[in-house]
Amino acid sequence: MRYTTTKVAILATCLMGLTLSTEASFAEPLTIARIFADPDLSGPRLREPKFSPDGRYVTYLQGKADNKDQLDLWAFDTRGGSARVLVDSRKLVGAEEKLSVEEEARRERQRTASLRGIVEYEFSSDGKRLLIPLGGDLYLYDLEAKAEPVTRLTHSASYETDAKLSPGSRYVSFIRDQNLFVIDLRTRQERAITTDGAGLVQNGVAEFVAQEEMGRSTGYWWSPDDSRIAFTRIDDSPVQEVERFEINADGARMFRQRYPAAGTANTKVELKVVDLGTAKISDIELGLGDGYLARVKWFPDSKSLAVQRQPRDQKKLDLLKIDVASGASRVLLTETSPHWVELNDDFKFLQSKPQFIWSSRRTGYKHLYLYDLDGNLLHPLTSGDWMVVGDGSENGLVGVDEAAGRVYFLGSKDSTLERQLYSAPLTKDAASKITRVSREAGWHDAKLLPGGRGYLDLHSSPDQPPSASLRKLDGSLQHWLLRNALDATHPYHPFVSNQVAEKYGSVPASDGQQLNYRLIKPSNLVAGKRYPAIIDVYGGPHFQNVRQDWMGGSRATQGLFRQVLAQNGFVVLTLDNRGSGFRGNAFETAIAGRTGKAEIEDQLRGVEYLKSLPFVAGDRIGIMGWSYGGYMSLMALTTTKAFRAGVAGAPVTDWSLYDTHYTERYLGTPQNNAEGYKASAVLPYADSLHGSLLLVHGMADDNVLFTHSTRLMQTLQSLNKPFDVMTYPGGKHGLVRMPQQGRHYYEMVLRFFERELKAPNDAS
Repeated sequence: MRYTTTKVAILATCLMGLTLSTEASFAEPLTIARIFADPDLSGPRLREPKFSPDGRYVTYLQGKADNKDQLDLWAFDTRGGSARVLVDSRKLVGAEEKLSVEEEARRERQRTASLRGIVEYEFSSDGKRLLIPLGGDLYLYDLEAKAEPVTRLTHSASYETDAKLSPGSRYVSFIRDQNLFVIDLRTRQERAITTDGAGLVQNGVAEFVAQEEMGRSTGYWWSPDDSRIAFTRIDDSPVQEVERFEINADGARMFRQRYPAAGTANTKVELKVVDLGTAKISDIELGLGDGYLARVKWFPDSKSLAVQRQPRDQKKLDLLKIDVASGASRVLLTETSPHWVELNDDFKFLQSKPQFIWSSRRTGYKHLYLYDLDGNLLHPLTSGDWMVVGDGSENGLVGVDEAAGRVYFLGSKDSTLERQLYSAPLTKDAASKITRVSREAGWHDAKLLPGGRGYLDLHSSPDQPPSASLRKLDGSLQHWLLRNALDATHPYHPFVSNQVAEKYGSVPASDGQQLNYRLIKPSNLVAGKRYPAIIDVYGGPHFQNVRQDWMGGSRATQGLFRQVLAQNGFVVLTLDNRGSGFRGNAFETAIAGRTGKAEIEDQLRGVEYLKSLPFVAGDRIGIMGWSYGGYMSLMALTTTKAFRAGVAGAPVTDWSLYDTHYTERYLGTPQNNAEGYKASAVLPYADSLHGSLLLVHGMADDNVLFTHSTRLMQTLQSLNKPFDVMTYPGGKHGLVRMPQQGRHYYEMVLRFFERELKAPNDAS
């Protein structure tokens, strides 16, 4: 038989398809056990990347091959293009590392509770030393030392937290036993700046709501010239005391926790400044009342403080300039909103001019503006119906190349599903001259190299695990730090041929705004067959689930679990409803005054879309979520009849039990919006529970207190409503990230949906 070119091509294609099919048939199935095993399925990743001040090194934290959660400190030489381990965490503290109660709580706030080893570090200003907190003590690493580069700075029985090198690198500061301490590195003399920290009083520490809800994890700030420290003195005595039991496998402990529930008193916060030369401590009058100290920053001259202050209702934000010598203050600018003003860290002083960059949502979308030091607006730097916004946070400002007169920022200009790096001039026509810098489609985070000589690009896409590279300012490649290609050596390679591609799209909300979704079909879809579907939801503020990244970015475990569900015969839909993050004021403020209504309406649009698909069994749809997503699952099961089954993990059930800053931002106080609180709670709808419920909660959760679930349990029991429940002894709010508890949770969820949603003839 004679083959034409076309026939040869067809035969080659068929043979290739046969080969792929054969490979797929022998491909290793993705399991939940493997998701939590080592090495990390997403491959190695760079955590906390930083540039040395001279730009020669990129330092970062990376997990060990035999324990992805045990982090060591690495350094990449930008000249030679090679990487090496700088500090092996096990050599300093061994395999076992015990955290103090305060440090455990702090890491829970920072979502790093599952990590051990080196979780933070800092460069000295001259780039010669690194400060490394580890195992409750502080270490200095000398990059130029010929031998014994590591020096231990502290040897106390107490745990040192929030350690910092002063801007001039003369001092190391830290918090110990609720007081602020300083070590002079020239003399190695340690001294206590404060001594009254005890009981309900803490110095230099961020209060609970600042850490949990305001994005402020510290309570002290060095002046640029090393001469002063501004610090908070917080007093929890006004805050109501809650008796909280942490139930562990070996017994229960009772904590009297000061928890500022909605409508109750907040922590008393004072701001003080210590002069290190005279040891004099001065009080700074803020006029806070029952409001919030949002941010503190020093002016470049070290003479004045830039303080951001919010009233209790969060509808206003003042930027104050406070002279520390006289205490005189004045308002430089004020942001207002009929709903709430979002906090961020996109505030930067220029070094070459008396100007600063500030961000605002005054147009309905967050953009950058240039001001002089007296608070006069010079001109906008960006504009349009899109956001200056970063990788999963409000922060989008990357840096400024003052020599070239350009600002660099992350944003959603090209697509709400992506984050790209852009630049604009600092001139008046900046907003019309925005240039895209990053090249690859997908999700970028970036850090500007010192001196504006390039940037570190952290990138992922649905087909590319997180990679890291050094780039020129035109986006071209200089060095790979971490290519992370899905080749035969990659941990995920055995599962690639079984991976189900995600489909992205949108459906309209009732007000016409577009609701983005990501959809995964079951693997090996059979024509004419209808499959059960699961909506994987978060739905709350400040988060975007639908993004063109690798497995959901920081929530890669959840993304991998969606793959497990698809490979076990489920359709999985994730939809970002109104109220979720980074889409602009009109989209995000739909929940003002009442939660659980607009969000559920939008998820029902997702249900309608699922039912329109020929391969979905419309009568077998489930829903699952954690935290706000757990709340959404409960609202879906109690206010609609669209779902056959749902999993509610660590859910809020009554917003009056949740904290002040978060809850009152959206609902006001229970005293001024009683109806809104009632309508937004789960408990009033409990009698209408429809479908099977699996309720899950950690028994030591200090964020969404276990009380939320116990109240629901009692209510459902009194109504004789059947439900399943799983509690985790010792489990905190982030238990799904912990290896043992997380694996158990996801395997349980899979079994639950297999039981509740699959028909008898469905194969896994």
